[in-house]
Amino acid sequence: MSVTRPRQLHLNVNAWLQGFVPSAWRVPENHPLGFVDVQHYVRVARIAEAGKFDAIFLADSVTTDGLATGPVTALEPTLVLTAIAGATTHLGLIATASTSYNEPYNLARRFASLDHISGGRAGWNVVTTADTSSARAFGHANVFDHATRYCRAAEFTDVVKGLWNSWADDALVADPVSGRFVDLDKLHPLHHRGEFFSVDGVLNQPRSRQGHPVLVQAGGSADGQALAARHAEAVFALSQSLEEAVDYAQGLKRAAEALGRGPDAIRVLPGLGTFLGGTEAEARRRHRELIDLVPIEHSLRRLAGRLGVPPESLALDEPRPHDLPLPNGGNGGHTFFRGILARSRQHGYTLRQFLGAFAAGGGHREIVGTPEQVADDIEHWFRAGAADGFNLMPGLLPSGLQDFVEQVVPILQKRGIFRTAYEGDTLRDHLGLARPAFAPH
Repeated sequence: MSVTRPRQLHLNVNAWLQGFVPSAWRVPENHPLGFVDVQHYVRVARIAEAGKFDAIFLADSVTTDGLATGPVTALEPTLVLTAIAGATTHLGLIATASTSYNEPYNLARRFASLDHISGGRAGWNVVTTADTSSARAFGHANVFDHATRYCRAAEFTDVVKGLWNSWADDALVADPVSGRFVDLDKLHPLHHRGEFFSVDGVLNQPRSRQGHPVLVQAGGSADGQALAARHAEAVFALSQSLEEAVDYAQGLKRAAEALGRGPDAIRVLPGLGTFLGGTEAEARRRHRELIDLVPIEHSLRRLAGRLGVPPESLALDEPRPHDLPLPNGGNGGHTFFRGILARSRQHGYTLRQFLGAFAAGGGHREIVGTPEQVADDIEHWFRAGAADGFNLMPGLLPSGLQDFVEQVVPILQKRGIFRTAYEGDTLRDHLGLARPAFAPH
């Protein structure tokens, strides 16, 4: 008689610099140069693994906007995760890499290598890149238009998956006695001709222990959701309300099922900023102290960039306009733009009030409170079907994560919704995802 396994919560940590609040580098407990210190990220990863988290996630960008007031992403994520792989045994390792300014073969090889090095713990967060400064860094006068970015991303992902599936599972023989190393009949070269790429050949390494890296996606636009429905196995979402999150999760899973994927093919993991205190008042005081350290010009410039407007056009003490067009004629980032408008409408903020809220989560939802309040919120969203788990964004790293692991995780475990021990070794095991069958193109 089979026993139905209870649905389990999934938790990742978004290891954003020294913490998700832009002032985190200024706090005495943090080292100002932590953003370029691999040991900082190793410490975060070890805390996450002690808390039985599914994965550590590293965002990426090459833009240097904002350097005058704080650090930006600097170290290349897959290199950092390779160091983390050697310092951990179970924690999943997810890195962002853009389809806009990479080539499929190099990226397929890089992530497959991380998957082998880590014993099957790698994941690739598939994104497109919408900011002009990144485009110019890679030799383009402007970003690709939105539709082109996502058409390229879909084809790029098809090619990467084709390369990951260019070896049958039993192609590698490696028999010292016979001297036979690879059964060449079980190699399946990719012959791809598309709008953006022409790729021939096989990857120079076999499939990994988990088949291939987990595919993650983080776009909330219609094009992003279509890409996720087709390819993603986990989605990093942005939702401000429970109702919005339920609609998003159900819609995405229906779209995946309509494409012939199973009803349980995707894990939906909204971003969630966390700020803990022994009392709600203490948590709010800590949160306020961090926000007050963020220069208002930093927040204003960051918000203006998300909205696609000049900073000088934003009047601090007037209601924020609700009729803004999509940034850069629709070619900028859609997800954070819509999330920001939704949050502003929800609370009726003036711009000055909104900047205080925006400074911490950058558009993501936040919980400021006691461990019990944070656990209650997480459980409520989980049981309502708004989330399969969360991509956590502590205000400070590593201390905010340490507090979460010590104070919130035991509550979630006691309530029976989060693991007390790892039951497998790969990222797919943690996420409850099946190993993908060999499927040559």
